[in-house]
Amino acid sequence: MRRHWLAKGLALGALLSLSACVRLIPEGQAPRTEIPTPPVAPAIESAALAGVIHGPSVGALELTPGDAGTALASFLDSCPKLLAREDASGLTHGADWKPACDAALGWPASNASDFFVTFFETARVGDGTAFATGYFEPEIAGCRMRQPGCEQPVYAMPPELVRGWWDETPEAERTGREQLGRHDAAGKFIPYYERAEIEDGALAGRGLEIAWAADPIEFFFLQIQGSGRLRTPEGEVIRIGYAGQNGREYVGIGGVMRERGLLGDGPGQYAGSMQGIMRYLRERPDEGRELMRLNKSWIFFQELRGDGPLGALGVPVRRASSAAADPRFVPLGAPVWLQTDRAEANGLWIAQDTGGAIKGANRFDTFWGSGPEARIIAGGMSARGQALLLLPKGTVARLDSGQ
Repeated sequence: MRRHWLAKGLALGALLSLSACVRLIPEGQAPRTEIPTPPVAPAIESAALAGVIHGPSVGALELTPGDAGTALASFLDSCPKLLAREDASGLTHGADWKPACDAALGWPASNASDFFVTFFETARVGDGTAFATGYFEPEIAGCRMRQPGCEQPVYAMPPELVRGWWDETPEAERTGREQLGRHDAAGKFIPYYERAEIEDGALAGRGLEIAWAADPIEFFFLQIQGSGRLRTPEGEVIRIGYAGQNGREYVGIGGVMRERGLLGDGPGQYAGSMQGIMRYLRERPDEGRELMRLNKSWIFFQELRGDGPLGALGVPVRRASSAAADPRFVPLGAPVWLQTDRAEANGLWIAQDTGGAIKGANRFDTFWGSGPEARIIAGGMSARGQALLLLPKGTVARLDSGQ
């Protein structure tokens, strides 16, 4: 995730969301942090409906060699998906990307800027006003096998977690995608176990553990991020990625804490930061446990191999190169140019991920890798400015002609 993907620390916005809203994370998609909300825009369902116009030439963007080189590598990774998948944005067809993807195979990284100049044009979706946050891949202490000081289970997807309609769901509400749940001993289809039940042992002893985390609080935030790394005492790094979710409600604890008056600068309050929230959870373990259990959502993981966590496109996401976007407005795999009030977010990104909070035109979540620096950058990222899509040459003219 340049990302999630990001906390994914968690991104600061995830913790400090002013809304204590309850939401469900769509299945098949990693959870994203709750973030500062951009101005509300009219509901538009795709980039094609939002309106697309020509932007400046790619050459006018003044791509740096390093930025273009990393973007070219990520773009090449995305090509098999770009060529094969249906573009939900309505902007492109798979065949549109073939000339660029064919050329990318042998294009030298040292001259990557010319690649984008040669094969792409820029397009502005709507008014182009962009909002970008950040996510990262957290690294926490963990173990392959349970041992003292390493007792928080990291569960794989349980086989009985399936889709259907809960027996209690009225017929009139049985629309759209079916709910996640399980069958009880009597055969009734009911909601799946929530966080408190899982923490109390509902899945214990079934062999679903793929690893163990040392710190339940750090693991809680890793779950919100949706992926991360466990570093064992022996120095092994176990990369884990999102495999599924229990279908229960997600509650942002930062919003709850603010509503309860726990965050702020006053006496007895905790700093409105990730550090302040974690300090509260550690200094008040009983209250902190109750607070975390308000978030009924539980994330299941799988062990990942490769050089980075996998984004929604199914390819590794990389630091300062990959971003999450709404596939209704950005073809997943497409390059995106950002020019914002945060220098770190500026430049060329490849849309390789999605997120539950990443919705609408020109909304992005930039991925920053792992480690302390990534946590700081992602946690403080809240950038506003302009966005341009880089599309195969001729795309805008074709859209204008109605083809």
